[in-house]
Amino acid sequence: MGNAHGHRKHRNNVPPLYKFGNTHPPSNQPNKNEGSSNSNTVMNFPYGHVDNTLRSLAAQAEGFGRFAIGGLHGPLYHVTSLLDDGPGSLRDACRRKEPLWIVFEVSGTIHLSSYLSVSSYKTIDGRGQRIKLTGKGFRLKECEHVIICNLELEGGRGPDVDAIQIKPNSKHIWIDRCTLSDFEDGLIDITRGSTDITISRCHFYQHDKTILIGSDPSHVDDRCMKITIHHCFFNGTRQRHPRVRFAKVHLYNNYTRNWGIYAVCASVESQIFSQHNIYEAGQKKVAFKYLTEKAADKEAGATGHIISEGDLFLNGATAGLMTEDVGCKMFHPTEHYLSWTIEPPTDDLKQVLHRCTGWQSVAKPDDQTVCAE
Repeated sequence: MGNAHGHRKHRNNVPPLYKFGNTHPPSNQPNKNEGSSNSNTVMNFPYGHVDNTLRSLAAQAEGFGRFAIGGLHGPLYHVTSLLDDGPGSLRDACRRKEPLWIVFEVSGTIHLSSYLSVSSYKTIDGRGQRIKLTGKGFRLKECEHVIICNLELEGGRGPDVDAIQIKPNSKHIWIDRCTLSDFEDGLIDITRGSTDITISRCHFYQHDKTILIGSDPSHVDDRCMKITIHHCFFNGTRQRHPRVRFAKVHLYNNYTRNWGIYAVCASVESQIFSQHNIYEAGQKKVAFKYLTEKAADKEAGATGHIISEGDLFLNGATAGLMTEDVGCKMFHPTEHYLSWTIEPPTDDLKQVLHRCTGWQSVAKPDDQTVCAE
C-alpha cells in the first residue's frame, strides 16, 4: 500500500472548503463516519507544492511517470500567438529540438489543422492562462521527458484523431490537470511500447473511448508498458477508464461515474491494480470487464487480471471481478515505487475530484534559474 507523503503546502487554486496537510496511510476500507464535506476536511493532495515556483513541477509526478522532467533545464519559450503555426506559436515551440519550458502569454483557442508533434524535453505549461486546443491533438512520437499541464482539449475531428496520442516508444511522460472531451477517436491513447507514464488530476467528459493502453494483441512488445492514473474524474464517459492490453497499470483515487459500458477493462495479459477508487454506477452496474484475446506469440487466448483494494462501489455498482485464476503473475506498485499520495475513497474525496481536476484557474508561478546538472 502507498505511504502518504509528508506535509503539503496550501495551494492557491484550492477551494477554501478544503485544507491539505498530513494524513496517515489509509486502511483498506473507507471510514464510514466520513460523510459530507466540511471546513475541517484535511486531504493530503499529491504534489501540493508545485505551484510555488514554475519549475518545481518537474519530476514531481507520482507513479510510473515520476522521472519526467520536461524542459527543466531549458529556457522559457513564451507563446504569444494563438495561430496554428508561425513565430510565437505553440507548434513552433513543440517542434524545436532543444529543451524548453513553454508558457503562455495569451488565453484563447488554438485551432490545430494537423497533429501537434511534441519533441523531447518539453514542458507545455498552461498555468496562468486558459488555453483550449481543438481540431486535432498532441502526438508524442519516439520522445521522452514531456510534461503537459493545465490545458483544455476539446472537439478533435477526423479519423484516428485522439486528444493525446503517445506512440511509439515514448517514455517519461506526465499529463497533469488537463480537461479532455469530445474527440473523434480516443482522448488518450498509449501504445507501441510507450511506458513510464502518469496521468493525474485530469477531467474527462462527453466522450466514448476514453483511455486506451495497448493497441492490439499483435504488439507483444507492449508488455513493457507501465502506466499510473490517479486523482482523475471520469465524468459520464462511456468506456475505457482505461482499457488495457499487456501493460501494468496502477489506478488510485480516481472517481468514475455513470459509465456507459464498463469502467475498467482488462484484456490480454494486462495487470491492473485498482486501489481506493470510487466507482459510482449509472444504468450500467458492473465496473470491471474482461476480454479474451490471443497474443501474437501465444497459442491460446488470455484475458487480464484486476486486483481491487479498498475501492468504493456506489449506486448499486458491483466490481464484477473474475474469480478464477487467469494464469498471469500480478504486479504490486511497491515493486516499482515506494510511496504515493492516497486517501480513503470518501465523499470528501469525491468533492475534491469534482473541483480540483482538469484545467485550473491558477496563477502562473514565478520562474527561478535552474542550473543544468
